[in-house]
Amino acid sequence: MPEPLSVVTEQLPKSKLGMTIEVPADVVDATYERVLNRLAARAKIEGFRPGKAPRALVESRIGPAALREEVVETMVPEVVRQALDEKSIDPIDNPDIEVLELERGRPARLKATISVMPEVELADVKTLKIESPDHSHEVTDEMLERRLDELREPMAEITPVEREVRTGDLAVIDIEVEADGKVVESESRKSTEAEVKEGVLLPELLAVLPGTFGGETREAKVNFPESYSNPELAGKEATIRVTVQGVKEKVLPTLDDALAQSMTNGKQETAGAYRSAVREELEESAAAVVKMEREQAVVKALVDASAVDVPETLVDRELTSQLEALERSLNRQGMKLDRYLEYLGKSVDQWMADERPEAEARLKVDLVLAEFARREGLDPSDEDVEKYLEEQAEQDGELKGQVAELKASASVRRYFASRLRRRRVLDRLLEVAS
Repeated sequence: MPEPLSVVTEQLPKSKLGMTIEVPADVVDATYERVLNRLAARAKIEGFRPGKAPRALVESRIGPAALREEVVETMVPEVVRQALDEKSIDPIDNPDIEVLELERGRPARLKATISVMPEVELADVKTLKIESPDHSHEVTDEMLERRLDELREPMAEITPVEREVRTGDLAVIDIEVEADGKVVESESRKSTEAEVKEGVLLPELLAVLPGTFGGETREAKVNFPESYSNPELAGKEATIRVTVQGVKEKVLPTLDDALAQSMTNGKQETAGAYRSAVREELEESAAAVVKMEREQAVVKALVDASAVDVPETLVDRELTSQLEALERSLNRQGMKLDRYLEYLGKSVDQWMADERPEAEARLKVDLVLAEFARREGLDPSDEDVEKYLEEQAEQDGELKGQVAELKASASVRRYFASRLRRRRVLDRLLEVAS
């Protein structure tokens, strides 16, 4: 019976383990014999039938260096796998192996460097200091009136007027975009309608358009983000010139009982009841935002107070996945990744270097929350995931009739398991932190 392996491990930085493995001499010799038998069986040497040449002749023809390489390729993966099993080590990528010593009749020595999932030093949630938001989510009368205007907007009458542009109007405009001294034709427009409203127009245009009369031109400087979909403008400062061709006013219908009944299919019989219902919806939305902000604050506090050494392997994997997603998105827009990066003035390596800090931050959040879930016993069972999947499908018209197919998909089950785990983690964090 062969002697067991001798395995010594040491902790290395960045969630790596060093593993020194000593392989008994009889295992080394047995591997040499096995490799020689395999090579001799298929060797073609003049004067001998295939596989019948003496092993000594086969060995001399192969040469000691090539034979040793064959032994390394045969023995090392088996030995490393056995050592990982013996030490219950679960690597997150292929180990880096260095053969320190390997020759017949002597024990072999290998050095393996292995990336593993990192240990998380989890902070005590009960001691966290949670920062309160510096703004209020109280539903004001002004917010209510704005929402009522939005709900009536589809029924507004559009009327051309002879006056200057005002906030809330529809302006008929010509748009010309210039960057690097050239007009960007793909972004320029003629006689297009634009609502002069926050969230619709760029803030820079919203600042200059009101007060403009027909025939007048206004311009604004706009700094486009690096992520902008048009590479001709991504990361650049551009000049946008807007010429007003006409102005249209939107006149909202009066909110009376008849309109309230019409807009709710009779559910609300009076304008007052309708106003109360809309305010209640706004308050529910505000409460949801308050909860979300509270969740974000607790997660940030927990992650900031916890310590984890994120492995470079995980970061590289996250960046590769992110880059592949970007390429798919660009392809759907008819663009190529290399062309997009060329417009940004970056190589793939530069792009990855720029994105690395954010990718590492995301992974730290995931690792900290996963450790919290493990310690609190929040990982859902298969039955929990199925029930959650059914509940979510019931609320989604597109998924409602596909429950059986969804349950049969391993990737879908993993997705819903992740969502349920995240929901449990956030609920538990709020409970403990409170």
